[in-house]
Amino acid sequence: MSENSRIHVMVGMSGGVDSSVAAMLLRDQDYRVTGMFMKNWEEDDSGGYCAAAEDLADAETVCAKLGIPLRTVNFSHEYWTRVFSRFLAEYDAGRTPNPDVLCNREIKFREFLDHARTLGADLIATGHYAGLTQRQGRQELRRARDPGKDQSYFLHALDQQALRSTLFPLADRNKSEVRHLAEQAGLPVHAKKDSTGICFIGERRFKEFLQSYLRPRPGEIRSIEGRLLGQHDGLMYHTIGQRQGLGIGGPGGPWYVAAKDTARNILYVAQGQDHPSLLSQWLRADQLSWIAGAPPRLPHRCTAKTRYRQLDQPCLIEPLEQGAARVRFDQAQRAVAPGQAVVFYEGDVCLGGGTILDSEALSERFGDAAA
Repeated sequence: MSENSRIHVMVGMSGGVDSSVAAMLLRDQDYRVTGMFMKNWEEDDSGGYCAAAEDLADAETVCAKLGIPLRTVNFSHEYWTRVFSRFLAEYDAGRTPNPDVLCNREIKFREFLDHARTLGADLIATGHYAGLTQRQGRQELRRARDPGKDQSYFLHALDQQALRSTLFPLADRNKSEVRHLAEQAGLPVHAKKDSTGICFIGERRFKEFLQSYLRPRPGEIRSIEGRLLGQHDGLMYHTIGQRQGLGIGGPGGPWYVAAKDTARNILYVAQGQDHPSLLSQWLRADQLSWIAGAPPRLPHRCTAKTRYRQLDQPCLIEPLEQGAARVRFDQAQRAVAPGQAVVFYEGDVCLGGGTILDSEALSERFGDAAA
């Protein structure tokens, strides 16, 4: 009997190829594996957006093929109260939240972990593309080998307790390799399309979806110089840097969202992708979370990303009052959006991150009322 066979791992099964291969790899390493399918959304199942029934059927088929048991759990209440209600509140305030960060912290690596422990699991595992290493008694969160799939950005708010109890079997796998392994093993999900959209809710016509929960508040669209250009249906439908969906045109090139004046319900736009009003040398962030459990000694030089697909940007983190921080970039950053995450790295190690409060571009125009 191997050492691994004594360890019970519960794998979060989504019905997709990544979690399926994660479970298969752990089974092949002789862990005692159980699958767990989480249902977290019930508001409009009949609409077919979530395809929860189809995903559950896929998870059942995969687990039967792998010869491992599958359990199910419903976290819809927890998801609504701890993720979705905050998601709506942020949009209602004119910010652009990142639900995947909150979903990971509150549901996948808290509720799921706690539930797995009550069922006798020693560890949990997911199909996330990220890595873990231990250094000086602490877990370090690292980028995955596949840079195109690395998901450490969305995991930056996890704490040591969660990471000590987690396995990421896909850390050293490329997506193409994962699909190939699934096909070789005869897993029926080997070619299944990757899930996108809102965490646990799926792909939506986003404006229509928000309108189901937030009352539209029409207002003016003005140029940065103050010229009236049109009307918007609500600030919550727009994010900094957005080009599509503004309904305005004219000579001089496309328009981009540059700022939101939430007090007066005005959407400000500028022409040109790199208009000065879209560029910020610094941002302020709060709700900071550090993988090590404490921040590095500040000020601290490292790199940061303000969007998932962004390349790392050299910066300096400076402390502010009440646990907030100012992040000064070596080069001005485009379209820094309040509510999004800024995530810090040293090489391949994710240090942590926080929620963007405002930026130079917004502060210059609106001062403390920046949104």
